[in-house]
Amino acid sequence: MALYRRMAVIGCGLIGSSFLRAAKAAGAADHYVAHDRSVEVRERVRALGLVDTVTDTAQEAVKDCDLVVLATAPAAIGAVAGQIASALAPGATVTDVGSAKQAVSDAFGAVLPDTVFPIPGHPIAGTEQSGPDAGFAELFNERWAILCPVSRKDAPYLAAVDRLSRLWESFGSQVELMDAHHHDLVLAVTSHLPHLIAYNIVGTAADLEEVTESEVMKFSAGGFRDFTRIAASDPVMWRDVFILNKDAVLEVLGRFTEDLQALSRAIRWGEADKLEALFTRTRAIRKGIVAAGQDAPEPNFGRNRKG
Repeated sequence: MALYRRMAVIGCGLIGSSFLRAAKAAGAADHYVAHDRSVEVRERVRALGLVDTVTDTAQEAVKDCDLVVLATAPAAIGAVAGQIASALAPGATVTDVGSAKQAVSDAFGAVLPDTVFPIPGHPIAGTEQSGPDAGFAELFNERWAILCPVSRKDAPYLAAVDRLSRLWESFGSQVELMDAHHHDLVLAVTSHLPHLIAYNIVGTAADLEEVTESEVMKFSAGGFRDFTRIAASDPVMWRDVFILNKDAVLEVLGRFTEDLQALSRAIRWGEADKLEALFTRTRAIRKGIVAAGQDAPEPNFGRNRKG
């Protein structure tokens, strides 16, 4: 028996289209609906046969649905939630897949009716690809899915959280429940700051007058290649993430800057023991990541699948 009777996904890029593919593979709903603001994307979703119904408006998409997934650009989530609020069926679960959760939680609280169940969410998965053709059902397999329930303890809401957790588990994800503010701080460390560093270091390499672009490409070592992969991520999405999660990012960036200055002093003064101690400690963290099974790169075996 399907977990949901009618499921709508708003936004059909990499994550939205992967969500639909994973849901269909798991038999999660009886009927699938999709909407995207782009006419071209809607046409492509129809051509790929990702859903049963493609609608021209978000309001049409969510009617009579018991699960609504907002997979739009992060900065648009609040506005889209406001647009669909009056069309939502009582008892519907509304979730999202964005990387900043406190802003989404606040937006849901401001615009969604009390008759629905808002559950902000964030799958820790992705590639640098985008669009409905880039999605694949296995994207979330063996990845974490973080849910950030709002401060409601009523039985129907808790049941909705449990049902959404089971949906992510059916995709092969491990589910973690987390406070939205804490989520944003954790992700600022593990995802947002690394992306900021990647964007910056690739930009720095491109701006060095003494190094040509062809040399950057020709002599890229493994570390720099990893940075370029990260820096190829969706610029609109990451623009939104840094604006929406600016407080946590700036807090972590301040600490990082202090640590970087200390590292700079150690290099300048030839403090070999300090450098070795830092590198030994960080190596141990890497070993812990490997031991936890989180060392594999983002899955890429399905990036070029059509349908």
